[in-house]
Amino acid sequence: MQFPGQGKPPTGIVFDTEMGRTIDEALALAMLYGFDGKNEARVVSVSISNPDLRAAAFCDAVGRFYAGATSPEVRAFSHGLPIGLSTDPKVPSADTPMIEATLSKATYEHDIQTLNDTADPTPLIRNALTAQYDQNAVLICGGPATNVAKVLDLPGAREVIEKKVRFLCIVTTKFNLKTDLSAARKVFAEWPTPIVAVGQEIGEALPFPGASIERDFAWSQSHPIVEAYRAYQPMPYDAPSWTLAAALYSVHSKDGYFNISDPGSMTILEDGSTKFTASADGKHQYLILDPAQKERIIETYAKVVSAKPVARQPQFPLKKAAEAAKAAEDKAVEPVVPYVKLPTPPK
Repeated sequence: MQFPGQGKPPTGIVFDTEMGRTIDEALALAMLYGFDGKNEARVVSVSISNPDLRAAAFCDAVGRFYAGATSPEVRAFSHGLPIGLSTDPKVPSADTPMIEATLSKATYEHDIQTLNDTADPTPLIRNALTAQYDQNAVLICGGPATNVAKVLDLPGAREVIEKKVRFLCIVTTKFNLKTDLSAARKVFAEWPTPIVAVGQEIGEALPFPGASIERDFAWSQSHPIVEAYRAYQPMPYDAPSWTLAAALYSVHSKDGYFNISDPGSMTILEDGSTKFTASADGKHQYLILDPAQKERIIETYAKVVSAKPVARQPQFPLKKAAEAAKAAEDKAVEPVVPYVKLPTPPK
């Protein structure tokens, strides 16, 4: 939520993910919370395109880990974001040990036990965008475009998107596009703002350094991302970074980490590959790796993903907020007129 009179906040990030299939998605979520802690972005919505309740619980646990990093007073105030969960069977649930390895530890709190503990992702995304300043939101689609395509069908959603969103950053691996081909085609054909695609080659060329897991997280005895990374596959390994690249570009699009193509139009083929046709009036572009920036990008990955959580402070000091609430409550109560027994009138 954004409040008038407090100045324009940093970019609001709406993150739609297929959490659990690749460790890259978990690393990207940590990176976004890292940017949030540095006040370089705000994570305003998290939704999942695969109908996996445990994946939603994992996202909730990660969010609460970052929100509850300071005093118990702030921890009580900083509830986790609602997690949107798709029920569409087009996107298969991910069967990877990274989710269970994390949730099996009592250290990581979460409040998601049943489907009723999650949100419908489509209105969740729309509502999160509605709450942002104009042209101050970026939507990241890290998995299949199932949820994103459905947002377009909500009444008035296209106008909200056009007004609030600077661009959509979408990961265009063959798996993501082919898993829900109709959704991908709908988004590329109908999305009303610019689209920036992160291709297969970007993630493979910029691996997250596995050595960072052992080196850069030593400040914490337990960390959900470390648990997930170690469980995803045998250590040591470096992980492809498609969604990490999308997160970095979305927050720092003007800071020279990546080059970007000329405008054009992207077509999604039957096998999930893409065909790009340049055109001056096109709304689509794709990221291009600048080899001179490779080391800088990977160093940034490690630095931001491993950053110590900085809990978002409440909008008002808690004591003053409590006092204001008590005053409002007292004001709302009608004054009690004392009962006075009247004398019995004479007969």
